[in-house]
Amino acid sequence: MTRILINRRRLLGTGAALGATTLFAPALRAQAAPVKVAGIHASPVENAWNSVLHAAMLAAHAEGVIDYTFSEGVSGTDYPRAMREYAEAGNVLIVGESYAVEREARKVAADYPDTAFLMGSSGEASGDNFGVYGTWNWEAAYLCGMLAGAMTKTGTVGSVGAIPIPEVNMLINGFADGVKAVNPEAKHLVSFIGTFFDPPKAREAGLAQIDSGADILFGERIGTADAAQERGVKAIGSLIDYTPRYPDTVFANAMWSFRPLLNAALKDATSGQPVGKNYTPLSLMKDGGSDIFYVEGVAPEAAVKKMLETRAAIMAGEFEVPRNFEAPA
Repeated sequence: MTRILINRRRLLGTGAALGATTLFAPALRAQAAPVKVAGIHASPVENAWNSVLHAAMLAAHAEGVIDYTFSEGVSGTDYPRAMREYAEAGNVLIVGESYAVEREARKVAADYPDTAFLMGSSGEASGDNFGVYGTWNWEAAYLCGMLAGAMTKTGTVGSVGAIPIPEVNMLINGFADGVKAVNPEAKHLVSFIGTFFDPPKAREAGLAQIDSGADILFGERIGTADAAQERGVKAIGSLIDYTPRYPDTVFANAMWSFRPLLNAALKDATSGQPVGKNYTPLSLMKDGGSDIFYVEGVAPEAAVKKMLETRAAIMAGEFEVPRNFEAPA
């Protein structure tokens, strides 16, 4: 089995997977001392999304760029307190997620104007110190969908997501659009598990989709591939490379890296520039923030050729994958 890791050095060089050897931006190498950075993770760091953030910050810590401390499994009720404690501890940048605590998180940031915050959010940046980001690996999800659409034998594919927030919707819609681009008649099943981390629940949702005819599953949530493996169907991963864990099941992954966003926010925070901006666009494929990893020989050769042509068009700015934030139909 040969795994084709498109642009692997550039993407993994930004901390897209745990254990990856990481390159770091020259602009950050000149730091006289590591910058204190804190990560506040609402889910365990083994959760795919959090693991990407964690990997990027661990790599930067190993390089001596940052002095990284973190908390995981922080509840919504404790989140503002954790933000305040890390701000009081002198962290220059605090990285986290404010989806469940938007109002409270922004209030904390306003109380600490000299601390930079970079938070996953469906809202806009605010003030000079509250920056936001989303997970924009929907271009890679579209490419994965193209392979799935060409491979399905039942004509039905499925997606298991967390909660229908804009970033999750865009990712699942991107996958669905890729499927429809090559197989307009394909049926797309969608399930949301109502939380960001519950692998058993994601597995159950995947099993239900397989029972309804899906023979390829797109796992926006960790646990989906367990259902596919159990029933002997194929799956696609998101955010991290699931293929080593499920070598006979996961044949493609819509990868995402947080390192370009981290580097940009660090550069702003340490140079006195406002961090109150949206860093999400640095997730685009052209900036090395996302890409497709796939296993050679699983999808039909013609399908791979068409997918790679589309990828080249995206990278060249000749094709724009639709961005649809609406809840999947």
